[in-house]
Amino acid sequence: MHTEGRLASLDILRGLDLWFLLMVGPLLHCVLGMTGTSGAAGSFIRYQMDHVVWSGFAAWDIIMPLFLFMSGITIPFSLSRYDRTLRPGKDFYLKLLRRFCLLFFLGWIVQGNLLKFDIRQFHPFANTLQAIAVGYVVSALMFVHLGRRGRLIATLAFFLAYLSAFVLTGMDLDPQSNVAMLIDKAVLGSHRDGVIWISAHEWVFDESYTYTWILSSLNFVVTVMSGCFAGEILTEGGRTPERKKAVRLLAVGAVLVCLGLAMHPFFPIIKRIWSSSMTLYSAGVCYILMAVCYYLIDVRGCRWSLAWLKCFGMNSIVAYFVGEMLLSVHVPRIPLLASVAAKVVLLYVLMRIMYKYGCFLKV
Repeated sequence: MHTEGRLASLDILRGLDLWFLLMVGPLLHCVLGMTGTSGAAGSFIRYQMDHVVWSGFAAWDIIMPLFLFMSGITIPFSLSRYDRTLRPGKDFYLKLLRRFCLLFFLGWIVQGNLLKFDIRQFHPFANTLQAIAVGYVVSALMFVHLGRRGRLIATLAFFLAYLSAFVLTGMDLDPQSNVAMLIDKAVLGSHRDGVIWISAHEWVFDESYTYTWILSSLNFVVTVMSGCFAGEILTEGGRTPERKKAVRLLAVGAVLVCLGLAMHPFFPIIKRIWSSSMTLYSAGVCYILMAVCYYLIDVRGCRWSLAWLKCFGMNSIVAYFVGEMLLSVHVPRIPLLASVAAKVVLLYVLMRIMYKYGCFLKV
């Protein structure tokens, strides 16, 4: 295993995000479904362990933004040579294209129904891996071709372009008629996730599906670039103290959270369309989480017993892909809780084995 020079806090935070998504979440959902937990405590846990129906933000809603944010943090670490001494060549663009295609392909398998071999059921853009693909590729190109000021201006342009689309259409925030949803319906049509097929030739949009992807990609880029800016803080050399880097991350996070909350009354925090206020708010939360992890783990050296999360964090694409595939498999004649627990254990054992023998998917 080649772990030298890696940011331990980033690997552990990424592992924690995956652990929450693939292990804690499924088990808690099973337990809550079996026990029918009620009361204030039960309602609070249920709310935090699921995506908010429309406006608002729960703990479960930070999972996807954190994935995008952390993919951005890696950019200054992995591409710094292009930013300072080297211009990108053919190999760089081929590697970027390979990453984009692989993430989209894995997304098609996980959530795009590719393996059903039914073109009617195929969803080309409907998964977190694909959002990462779009955000990372655009952000990487911005990093190697633009200076710091240029990157800030370009990121602001993406943010304002998304916001302008809503402003120019009257700030319609109806789940089915907002501009982001209308674009998805027009472009993806019957291949949009959430379509219901009535017959071999007839289909309708499922109005319970309210996620958007195409216009939201503008803010996917903003989220990844937010992580990239955090990575630039962490890679600052010279005499910048490590503690000061943590303070900067925390300060930026607090400002972004406040900006997101200030914007909420005018453009609500809606994760399903990746609204402007949600983009700011979630990026702020990501900065704060990264600041805390960086200070405790990399500055103070407080690893405790969290190092095991590296087996997920250092192989995040494999963990996400295998975990989603395992959890989607129905096992008949086995109690649901036992089935989920067995899948979680199997995933953990697989990731530990891959970590032990240095088997990492390099995208």
